[in-house]
Amino acid sequence: MSSQPLLQTAPGKRIALPTRVEPKVFFANERTFLSWLNFTVILGGLAVGLLNFGDTVGQISAGLFTLVALAAMLYALVTFHWRARSIRMRGQGGFDDRFGPTVLAIALLAAVVVNFVLRVTGVGGSHK
Repeated sequence: MSSQPLLQTAPGKRIALPTRVEPKVFFANERTFLSWLNFTVILGGLAVGLLNFGDTVGQISAGLFTLVALAAMLYALVTFHWRARSIRMRGQGGFDDRFGPTVLAIALLAAVVVNFVLRVTGVGGSHK
């Protein structure tokens, strides 16, 4: 029998061992995706309410809220697939996104400000 170790490595080389990904990581990604979709459904419901029961200003705001809801749905879908692929490939990097939620929050704020400004100035009139 040889006295050599079974695993020999060159000095300074690291051995890449397979890492096990916990199932809870996949479920956390899915839970985050569903949370974003819940937000977009609520925002879409607000838009439908404004569209059906609002005047011209409400209809303009409904269009803006619908665009923000669609953007949030698209963001959630892209982020979900990006994270799922990174998890499957056992990516060691961070899974956070610092810019997406900020951009969506600014878009939502802009829609609310446009609604407020149009309502206060009385631009657009009323169809009732």
